[in-house]
Amino acid sequence: MPKGYWIGRVDVSNPDAYQNYVKANAVPFAKFGARFLVRGGGYRVAEGEARARNVVIEFPTFEAALACWDSPEYQAAKAERDGHAVADIIIIEGYEGPQPG
Repeated sequence: MPKGYWIGRVDVSNPDAYQNYVKANAVPFAKFGARFLVRGGGYRVAEGEARARNVVIEFPTFEAALACWDSPEYQAAKAERDGHAVADIIIIEGYEGPQPG
């Protein structure tokens, strides 16, 4: 069963208030087995546009990634972010097929 991922690009307008979201999202992330693979850090825009902050979160399954987003716990955490950041987030199924070479 393929893993699931959240890929997020975020511009934070109110860093102090955004910390309430960071604290609140810990509960649903733990509940659904989330693991940060990328959480901020340096980056280079090779093509297209970017936001100031990039995040990749791995979940044990695609279904867990969807369930986390839809959960009341995460939606309550997201409400803490609303108005303090603009985000583009996709939830995507991992790939387990053949690789190059």
